[in-house]
Amino acid sequence: MTTNHEPYGRYVPAGSAASGPYALDIDPRRAGWSHSSLRVLELPPGGTHELAAGDSEWIVLPLTGGCTVGTQGKLFELRGRESVFSGVTDFAYVPRDAHAQIASGAGGRFALAGAKCERRLPARYGPAPEVPVELRGAGGCSRQVNNFGAAGVFACDRLIAVEVITPGGNWSSYPPHKHDEYRPGVESELEEIYYFEIDGDGLGYHRVSPSRPGGTDVLAEVRTGDTVLIPDGWHGPSIASPGRDMYYLNVMAGPGESREWLISDHPDHGWIRDTWPGLAVDPRLPLYEAGAEPEGTPAEPGAAATAATTAGDAPAPASGAGAAAGAEEDSR
Repeated sequence: MTTNHEPYGRYVPAGSAASGPYALDIDPRRAGWSHSSLRVLELPPGGTHELAAGDSEWIVLPLTGGCTVGTQGKLFELRGRESVFSGVTDFAYVPRDAHAQIASGAGGRFALAGAKCERRLPARYGPAPEVPVELRGAGGCSRQVNNFGAAGVFACDRLIAVEVITPGGNWSSYPPHKHDEYRPGVESELEEIYYFEIDGDGLGYHRVSPSRPGGTDVLAEVRTGDTVLIPDGWHGPSIASPGRDMYYLNVMAGPGESREWLISDHPDHGWIRDTWPGLAVDPRLPLYEAGAEPEGTPAEPGAAATAATTAGDAPAPASGAGAAAGAEEDSR
């Protein structure tokens, strides 16, 4: 178990960044950057956890199982899912400077995606049927993106988070792209975390190549629980081995005034986009629909919990959300 606060390397093997109840605990200090965080909370049956948000906003996202999230006088019941490969999940938003109690009657694993921020938005519930599920790329670059926390979809101050599922044998995060410098209307400056799960006992590969002298350079075999930290660089492809679907959770945040995801493609590989209009999307996708009942839906987290509806203002598109959505359509 890692308990010191020294920065981790860019490839973080499963278990090497565990701390207390967290199977993974990445915060800005340990990542060596300023905004993005990710924790994976493991709760036994009947377990509870107290989350102090501090100076960050958080999304509680079930990976396996369901839970309740109590914060700011509200109690959100998250139905969750059997696994990241079985369906879209509901989620809860916890604002900065808040305290939250996460409880699970049956136990489970829950991602806590965070970003250091300034504004304090209201605590809210994110229903699974309202998560936009998109199919991106074509042919061997086909993938599915669950845009639960994308800019322009769900209101946050700085946090951007999405899930990507790549069918076995396909490539995603392709063409390689970057978002490590602020160029108005062209590119955002965002730190990014990739957290991986692989179906069965599978493996995959992930590449980050330098975009500047001395920049991030990673070629990693990834398995369930592995993480890659990307402060800079061309990232992609993420490669799923044949017969084993790949899942990754992307968590992003940065110092820009606008919450938007604008990218630059690698100049040697962007041509691949021009081939997609003539190709069909992989017929294995979508793996599931947002409104579909997840396979093996977990039991309700607790009879005493009260299902919550969205509280506060409706999510508003961030500045530049149209441009961000256009970039996301083919690149994640």
